[in-house]
Amino acid sequence: MENYAIVDVSGAQCKVTADGLYRVPKLEAEVGAKVKLDKVLLWNDGKKVHVGTPYVKDMTVLAEVVEHGRGAKIIVFKKKKRKGYRRKRGHRQHYTDIRVTALPR
Repeated sequence: MENYAIVDVSGAQCKVTADGLYRVPKLEAEVGAKVKLDKVLLWNDGKKVHVGTPYVKDMTVLAEVVEHGRGAKIIVFKKKKRKGYRRKRGHRQHYTDIRVTALPR
């Protein structure tokens, strides 16, 4: 059975495994920097599942920042019929790609 953890990264929950590449909401870290993800919600070591309340104590996942970027453009269009009200806006969400280097032992 595989080892994995579910972590909270910038408000988004992500299931991670060792040596995996994941896209998460933007982190304030330089490319190549090591980051500690200490909000571990659940950890499966292959034998037992550790569930936090809300976080598992003394568990951290180590990751490395690979790159920063922006997602595809999303168009937000608002309109009210017969009122002449129209608004068109675009939005591109910032993201960070991370590579998980170590899971808890």
